[in-house]
Amino acid sequence: MQKVLTAAEMREVDRLTTERYGIPSIILMENAAHAVARVITDKLGGSVKGKSILILCGKGNNGGDGAALARILWTAGADVEVILFGDPKGSKGDARTNFEICSELSEQTQGELAFGYIEEFWEFSQLLTAQVRENFCCIVDAVFGTGLTKQVDASLFEIFRCFPNRLHIAVDIPSGLYADKPIAKHLQYTASVTVTFTAPKPANVLPHASNFNGELVIADIGSPSNLVDAQPSQLFLAEREDASEWLQAARFTEDSYKSKRGHALVIAGSEDYSGAAVLAANAAMRSGVGLVTLACPADAKAQIASRLLPEVILSTVESKEFDEHLNRADAVAVGCGLDANDPAVEKLVREVVGNRTTPVIVDASALWFFNPPGENYPVGETSTPLLRKEGSLESPPLILTPHEGEFLRLLGTDNKDAINDRVAAIREFSQKHNVILVLKGERVLIGEPGGKVVVNPTGNSGLGKAGNGDTLAGIIAGFVSQAAAMDIDIFETVVAAVYIAGMAGDIAEKKFGKRVMTASDVRECLADAFAEFETETSGPAGS
Repeated sequence: MQKVLTAAEMREVDRLTTERYGIPSIILMENAAHAVARVITDKLGGSVKGKSILILCGKGNNGGDGAALARILWTAGADVEVILFGDPKGSKGDARTNFEICSELSEQTQGELAFGYIEEFWEFSQLLTAQVRENFCCIVDAVFGTGLTKQVDASLFEIFRCFPNRLHIAVDIPSGLYADKPIAKHLQYTASVTVTFTAPKPANVLPHASNFNGELVIADIGSPSNLVDAQPSQLFLAEREDASEWLQAARFTEDSYKSKRGHALVIAGSEDYSGAAVLAANAAMRSGVGLVTLACPADAKAQIASRLLPEVILSTVESKEFDEHLNRADAVAVGCGLDANDPAVEKLVREVVGNRTTPVIVDASALWFFNPPGENYPVGETSTPLLRKEGSLESPPLILTPHEGEFLRLLGTDNKDAINDRVAAIREFSQKHNVILVLKGERVLIGEPGGKVVVNPTGNSGLGKAGNGDTLAGIIAGFVSQAAAMDIDIFETVVAAVYIAGMAGDIAEKKFGKRVMTASDVRECLADAFAEFETETSGPAGS
């Protein structure tokens, strides 16, 4: 997991890099420029020779990065034009040094590296003739960095819009975003790629601001990782490496067999929502778990049986074997398609959660019984809330997987302002109730009782259709069952499960498109997602 830093935390890392390790700040600026140059070179087909590139700079360090970038690209054979918004004499430190270098090179290179400055954005807009616009294949935004605290003049966005269908590179963060906030109401352009340095910032990873970053590249520019780790931030970005490491820990070995790979019990379904049970159980079966048992209400069994994978054991919650299934399971998922208005279902959910000896995933209808008692959201006849502060973090984990509407109910409100700061809301709820909380929606967030919140970067809006929540619950159940059987950390397991489920969704989008893709497609694309990690997680021969 990659720690996400605020602008102030990032400045502290930069300061300590110089103070403690003697790495001059201008070296960090140079390394940042080289990182952006590598991305531009890659995106332009492996060479910038003969390519015309426009770099827009502000007077601060972000602009200094852009000026250093100009020199590097010019050295590689590009024709570069640098426009500084403001008088370079108003700059200072490393930024001014790089502006002065650009100015000197501009005088000596006969236009191969052109440097000029303009006081106002609108002045440059007026100079952009059709011929000038056509000339540039790449536009670099190095105007405002992570220190921005006020709204940007809209004239800047007019400039960006003058170059449609071009490669737009944002240095550190797209100009106009506030580094620490996910808001982006006034932003009017989207970068093709954002290259941020050392660690992502909240606006790089949290929607809606993250939507304007395009592809995000996190570049190491030389700050020691221990300085990042020492920062107080408890916000993290899930990485491919997290999923890879989990799959390695849960890999198949010569002595792997069903009892060693975990037993997932899925309690789901009703006469009206039999499909939810099928989706959850079938997804769990595809997760790599050894055994899956689906326990459903008896009146839904016939509808479910015809669509269930033959490898899934089908039982009912009324059967005499149900307690045996419950006792043998390594993890339980409860809720998908259950009838929340059935008193017997409420009694069952309360018993499964209240008497748990293994991790329990609570989804969909079962979440209804976790609503705080009150006039707006009553909790059955008992009016006894299931959520409470557990005595120990070592108790079997409780994992809640609400969408935003269900989360509002858990908070006891219908006021959406309560989750304007989704990270804070999740953190407070997870800590207060000692649960792992998976908040579905645009960019899934995962919180845990220690205060850590993880942003999942995989997935797409095609997942916002019926059945995908059930599929995700099944995948999480399958992963957690394996983790419980193999003694793997449960929170890290949930992070990996959400990441890989999102990957499967991204693969389904490429295969079928958002309009056509279904939850069943996502389940089947798990095979493709796992295959991407196969060479990374394969152990010794035969494993």
